[in-house]
Parts: sequence; C-alpha cells; structure tokens
Amino acid sequence: MKNRFLQGSDEQDVFTDLLFNALLGFAFMFAIAFMLINNSEDSGKIESKAEILISVSWPDDHPDDVDAIVEDPQGGLVWYHNRDSGLMHLDRDDRGVFADKMNVNGQSISNPINQEIVTVRKLQPGEYVVNLLHYKANYKETLDVDVKVEKLNPEVELIYYGTHGLKGVGDERTAVRFTVDGNKNITNVNQLSKRLLTRALGSNSKG
Repeated sequence: MKNRFLQGSDEQDVFTDLLFNALLGFAFMFAIAFMLINNSEDSGKIESKAEILISVSWPDDHPDDVDAIVEDPQGGLVWYHNRDSGLMHLDRDDRGVFADKMNVNGQSISNPINQEIVTVRKLQPGEYVVNLLHYKANYKETLDVDVKVEKLNPEVELIYYGTHGLKGVGDERTAVRFTVDGNKNITNVNQLSKRLLTRALGSNSKG
C-alpha cells in the first residue's frame, strides 16, 4: 500500500509540474502578445522619412519639361542629373508627356500628372533655395508652375505655396528661399533671385 501511495504521489507531482509549466508558458505568450499590441492612440500615425516635402507641378498632359533645382545650406544641389545630395533626394522627375505611358497587362495606361517631388530627409541649419528651370518648351505662352513647400514634422505645416510663370527654354526662376534655425523652425521665407543653373548644368545635358 505504501509503495502504491508513493507512486501515486509521484505521478501527481509530475502532473502538477506539467500543469504549472503549461500555465507559465501561456502567461509568457500572453505577456509578449500584450506588448506587441499597438496603442490605440498611436493608430493611424505614420512615421515620416522626410522633414520637408517640395512639390513642383504644372498642368496635366502638358508636354513641357520643368526641372526643380534645390540647394541645401551646404551648397549641395539636387536636380535631374544629381538625384541625391547629402540629405536631399529627387523622388520624382517629370519630363512632361515623355515616358508618361506604361503597359499594364497588355493595356497602355497614361499618367497625365506633371509633378516633380524633392524630399529633405533631415533639416540642416541654414538656407534652402528652390529654383525652377524651363528645360523644354513647346509653346510661346507663359507656363504657370505651382510650387508647394511643406514641413512634415511634428505636424504638416505649409511653408510656401505660389505660382510662377516660366517663359521658355532656359528660363530659371527662384520660387522660394527659406532658412532653418537651430531649433528647426522655418524663418526668412522670400523670393530673392539666386541663379543655380550654371552650377547645376555644368557639362551635363539631358538625353
């Protein structure tokens, strides 16, 4: 009888240990799952990879080619021939109607939107200059180009929005200049002319 009792006791201890370990495992998995649950207050928030978004646009389906040329506080330039410069990047280069058509599942689809996008991934203290270059013109009429500059963090803030008339091949206009201070605030927004074309073009030519 004694041996049977001890055997039963041992079996009960093993069962208790297994049950305890199983409960411990479930508790651990629950804790991990709880930590992975997103806070409802943070839902819908998107972590931006850019600090400044510069958009240059002109009428849809227009055949003209407009280039954005942006200078950072260090003198770096970003434009068609130099899509990356320091902390700036040309995300979209638009050449009017050129290469606007694409083949998708055997069907030709056209993108009518004319827009260039430049992002500044991190703010540097100093002045930024945003210029427009009328690279290719097909008409004698002035081409109206819209320029929008937005500061994205901590909230979206419109820094500048304006329309500029380009008058033909080689016409370069300063759309906007602005300064970033040590606290990442935007100051001194103006349109004082500054020519960047000579530096940007160099010996390059668009193919």
